Amino acid sequence: MTTTLWRNREFNLLWSSQSLSDLGSAVAQLAVPLLVLERTGSAVKAGAVGTTALVVKLAMRLPAGVLADRIDRRRALLACDVVRLIAFLLLAAAVVTGRADLAVIIAVTVLDACCTALFNTIELASIRSIVPRSQLPSAVARNEARSYGASLAGPPLGGVLFGIAPALPFVGNALSYLVSFAGVALIRRPLQAERDDRPPGHAAALAEGLRFVFGNPFLRAVLIIAAPLNFALNGAIFTIIVTLQHHRVEPGVIGLTETIVGVGGLAGAFVAPALQRWLPFTRLIRVICWAAAGVLVASAWLTGIAAAVPVALAVFLGPSCNAALFGYQAAITPDHLQGRVLSVIFLAAMSASAAAPLLSGVFVTAWGSSRTILVFAASVALAALTATLAAGIRTMRPLEEPAPT
Repeated sequence: MTTTLWRNREFNLLWSSQSLSDLGSAVAQLAVPLLVLERTGSAVKAGAVGTTALVVKLAMRLPAGVLADRIDRRRALLACDVVRLIAFLLLAAAVVTGRADLAVIIAVTVLDACCTALFNTIELASIRSIVPRSQLPSAVARNEARSYGASLAGPPLGGVLFGIAPALPFVGNALSYLVSFAGVALIRRPLQAERDDRPPGHAAALAEGLRFVFGNPFLRAVLIIAAPLNFALNGAIFTIIVTLQHHRVEPGVIGLTETIVGVGGLAGAFVAPALQRWLPFTRLIRVICWAAAGVLVASAWLTGIAAAVPVALAVFLGPSCNAALFGYQAAITPDHLQGRVLSVIFLAAMSASAAAPLLSGVFVTAWGSSRTILVFAASVALAALTATLAAGIRTMRPLEEPAPT
């Protein structure tokens, strides 16, 4: 008899430790630009540091996938935590002593981005080793809840800690990496299957991963679904924020927009397991994609903060879609390819998401906010058509069945 996910010691150790680690990262994510603004007084430099972190994470995606499939995953996770812990303790010390100049902040940000990209890829690649096939979608949904919870609680906490003492958010983040280290160290089960003693070179390994993704009908469909969804949701949120700023809405109200969207995602993560029980994977993904397209169309006809409510509904559906797609991906992908497959999918999704704010600004300037959101709704419709017509989605089967050969 299979134990429930709530009684899975290994998964709960990983999940709980990473919940605190995610919270610490969200705290630091707000504190870093505040520190740059305090030290330089330049909003451009503060934005440049954030952009640098995003570019580094994107650049690290494919190498991280290769490393996740070649090196010992447990040791790599522990090493990432040690490096990030030391980096943020040094940053906190630099803040206290007045030596936290822009170069120091950028160095810590880049180091953190590299280690975080590697850690996140390895963590997700390891889930298949500690969670039964049938529970993989529920595990993904719980990770979604963790991420949304941290994104909601982290920034306010970061602001409070920075107001008390600028070094506090960075000390807190360092401590969260210590908790992460302890959680990973306590996991008893191996985080990967046995491997070939002579793995291919890095370039050959990456090519092998790309061939597997583009040669698998389901994974090809995931690429076409995930990228437009990320692009559309981030673009719609940015469009609403820009429009509110244009109408000189109070910053507190604008912040409430992101809170509404975040609450939608958190609630959706809790509901995801129930939706997976009610609907077969294939129907669930189709319903979610078409419903998301519909609510974005509704958002185009609303004004002010009310336009965020349909977007929150679309985000509410996101965790269920991710749980179905990525839970199934983890089940059908061989362990020795998990990191590379995830890195390819995440690179496509993150690249589309990163391009959304820029294109949103261009579209709003040219066409206005309503038409811009309709463009993003059309992007979701592309994902919905793929979910409806793609053979890889049509052939999905319950994970309780034996793994395909």
